Amino acid sequence: MSLSTVLKIAIALLIAFFAIEKLRVHRADQRLRSPVSTAQQPLAESPVQTATREAPFVREGYEIKPLANFAVRARVLSREDYVLGREADLSRTDLALGWQRMADPAVYGPLNISQGGRWYRYSWRDQPPIPLQEIIESSANMHMIAADATVERALSKVRKGQFVRITGKLVEVSHASGWRWTSSLTRSDSGARACELVWVESLQVED
Repeated sequence: MSLSTVLKIAIALLIAFFAIEKLRVHRADQRLRSPVSTAQQPLAESPVQTATREAPFVREGYEIKPLANFAVRARVLSREDYVLGREADLSRTDLALGWQRMADPAVYGPLNISQGGRWYRYSWRDQPPIPLQEIIESSANMHMIAADATVERALSKVRKGQFVRITGKLVEVSHASGWRWTSSLTRSDSGARACELVWVESLQVED
């Protein structure tokens, strides 16, 4: 094979290589620019909680005191609606929410999840899918108080398995009779008084 033939082959291979590389980069760029479906989205991150100085306000005869700003993107593990009890005057829906690995169906799917009496419960056979403390710190039962009719309509459409984005306040609710209902301010607690009481200012359901 002559030197000129070898050079021609080498040039052809270089041209082919750069053409393929250009096509690969173009396709990668297109993937980055295109919308990401819910199925491709990363699992939900931990809730974000920051300090607030907002003053208390009154709703339907109850004083509502903001304790912290709050935002979360999470998977709905379960929902339960209530009509009885003083709590239902303001909050008629509880959402059991999961984030981080508790938003993964492979993790929460094997769990027996239920709600009742304004509580969220889970159990498993043999061994939990992830450490118990991780379940505690990456899921919670949250009492929803809709700030307005728009949020209330959005809340009525929430179903198990969906991702939701919620922003608002963690609050303490009190009544002149002495009754009080206070949100948890940590994700690491469990049992009584471990639920979040959320004044929901916006709620988006992801398809």
